[in-house]
Amino acid sequence: MGKLERIAARQDRAAGRGPTRRGVLLTGLGSAFMFGFAREASAAQTFPQNSSLPGNGAFEPTVWCSIGPDGVVNVNIIRAEMGQHIGTALARIIADEMEADWDKVRITYVDTDPKWGLMVTGGSWSVWMTWDVFRQAGAAARTVLVEEGAKLLGTSAASCVARNGRVVAGNRSVSFGDIVSHARPTRSFTPDEMAKLPLKPHSERRLIGKEVRALDIPAKTDGTAIYGIDAKLDGMVYARPKLPPTRYGSKVVSVDDSEAKKIKGYLRYIVLEDPSETVPGWVAVIASTYPAAIRATDALKVTWTPGKTANVSEKDILEHGRKQIAEKTGGTCVFNDDGVDAAFSSAKQVFERTYTCASVLHYQLEPMNALARLQDGKWEIHCGNQWQSLFLPVIAKALQVKESDVIMRSYLLGGGFGRRLNGDYAVPAALISKALDGKPVKLILTRSDDMQFDSFRSPSIQTVRVALDDQKNLKGWQHHASAGWPTRVMAAAFMEKGADGKPYDQFAIAGADHWYDVGPMRVRALDNDLADATFRPGWLRSVSSGWTPWAHEAFLDELAHDLGHDPVEFRLSLLTAKGRNAGKAPDSVGGATRQANVLKRLVEKCGYGKVQLPPDTAIGIATTFGQERAMPTWTAGAVQVHVDRKTGAVTCQKIWLVLDAGTIVDPDGAMAQTEGGALWGLSMALFENTEIENGNVRDRNLNTYTPLRITDIPEMDIEFVDSTEKPMGLGEPGVTTIGAAIANGVFNAVGVRLRHQPIRPADVLKGLSEKKSA
Repeated sequence: MGKLERIAARQDRAAGRGPTRRGVLLTGLGSAFMFGFAREASAAQTFPQNSSLPGNGAFEPTVWCSIGPDGVVNVNIIRAEMGQHIGTALARIIADEMEADWDKVRITYVDTDPKWGLMVTGGSWSVWMTWDVFRQAGAAARTVLVEEGAKLLGTSAASCVARNGRVVAGNRSVSFGDIVSHARPTRSFTPDEMAKLPLKPHSERRLIGKEVRALDIPAKTDGTAIYGIDAKLDGMVYARPKLPPTRYGSKVVSVDDSEAKKIKGYLRYIVLEDPSETVPGWVAVIASTYPAAIRATDALKVTWTPGKTANVSEKDILEHGRKQIAEKTGGTCVFNDDGVDAAFSSAKQVFERTYTCASVLHYQLEPMNALARLQDGKWEIHCGNQWQSLFLPVIAKALQVKESDVIMRSYLLGGGFGRRLNGDYAVPAALISKALDGKPVKLILTRSDDMQFDSFRSPSIQTVRVALDDQKNLKGWQHHASAGWPTRVMAAAFMEKGADGKPYDQFAIAGADHWYDVGPMRVRALDNDLADATFRPGWLRSVSSGWTPWAHEAFLDELAHDLGHDPVEFRLSLLTAKGRNAGKAPDSVGGATRQANVLKRLVEKCGYGKVQLPPDTAIGIATTFGQERAMPTWTAGAVQVHVDRKTGAVTCQKIWLVLDAGTIVDPDGAMAQTEGGALWGLSMALFENTEIENGNVRDRNLNTYTPLRITDIPEMDIEFVDSTEKPMGLGEPGVTTIGAAIANGVFNAVGVRLRHQPIRPADVLKGLSEKKSA
């Protein structure tokens, strides 16, 4: 992402608007400038960049932070920065507990090293996963600074407190910098020792939950921040891939570069041999400039033998999933309570519906890129990535070297949304560099390459059933969901085990394991192996929680209307917080009670069922949790929609969201994340999808792929419940309720039930026609 592009984006955000025509033009200019003005690659980046890191003599009580003799506090960040200001959020936790002066806090996005442990940024885990250890790290620093400051002040530690970068005893004080300079503390702490340190109460927090300056904004707006696509090394060449017709199984038959040789700057092509099987069938074009690489790749003629999925369509994958659901065996049961079969065999009525969702692409702003070289016996991979711990071993396997011989250099990400959890794009860069004896190689995918190579959200099909007795009471529940499993494909060791002891991809079923009391319940996750064989299923913002609540919340609305119940009161009657739905410390304290509370507050805000609206206009509601049952952010969402009966167009006029995410660490970031999530949910519900045709995605650029546009952005009213509980995630919950709320709103407006996402005007018109003829 270039300087002009970032400035345009910032100015748009500051003015409260989305992308403008001016911004789009500057984006194009920025891309052109990038080809000629890529910046020198560097190691880990520190923000603000106009202040030096603590030098010699810095005190490091833990690996997570240091205090320099100048009083500068540096916090090491192992999470990826992709626009969510995660460094600012995490640094607050240490700085607040330490009582640091925020003006002297710096953040460093570090490179890979085993000492950091698991390096992953996804699942809305970053604050939730880091909260405890960073509070303890801050307490460790504060403990030593108070002890050593007390000695310098000639008093006891008990008579001192830390405040705003100083240790204070009465009317005397000493700065953190002077303590480090004069006392030169060396004490460090083990994890066990850190866990026993006393922590500040909520009432004494001075940075958490407060408005503070984001630490990375200046560098992002003056162009000094470096994204992966900006990186440059002396002597590097450029590469672009010639992609095979299928993701798997394609084999190169012949290559003709006679036309490519006519392109000035073309150097050669390489047929990649990949021991990791990440990029089978790839041919890479090498050139002295990236424009030359683009043109030469277009000119290169490659003949492949395609893989066995060359004729697979989206319909084939959904029909395969439908057959999987129809089979009583197969898959993994996340919940499989005693009594489910008995409830359905004795049911007076079985209410059943099936819901589908189309494939969705990531379309992050910065296309995939990586820069690789061999330097001093180590393979360096320069790129932005969300899960370094996952792909270091894969890169090492591709290169056939030890994992310790590979280092990933960290850069900012021009959008991630789960795409860069998959580091597949780093593998070909490494292989090309190896073929060139370790020479620096910068691989950049064009937008169309990026879309064809995307590890996108799998199409999905779900069937939900409920058993009813002769009094219309719920006696049992089944939720069956089939989709491609990204975790099985890329990180099988991270899969959980179900009630039946079989592994399953928790990110392909989360959201279906809901907190309602519906009697004995079976939730079954099915791996759509045809999807897995056709493309590389990926994690996309909120993953399954972007489509499982679409099914169960639309289903609950249908069921409530069928039974003659108010949809809100019906949901509240099922949120009893009993049994497994009671919740437990520290992550789900209060359980379903907190979900009921956000729903009640939502209804108060939006006036559901009480406000008089124009014809063909209505409010729809939905409630769920996100992203995972083990770390729930309780979410309730409502949308006001208008349906044009002549065109079938659905317009979302307003969105309301109420969320209980525990303690809100970074209010501005929390709001931005939730707004972005809600708009993505809206985009997927009404505008955005692709289809698989002939084993590949149909849409390769934004001329045919149609996400939400600026004119479609509705008014939004978002509220966070005040809480002192442990913070949960906020990167993805905003997505989760929007689709179902829109479907429910459309029914309330015109009486048409829609069960495929995205909802298109043609679907609405068909529903209206069927309703009229019924």
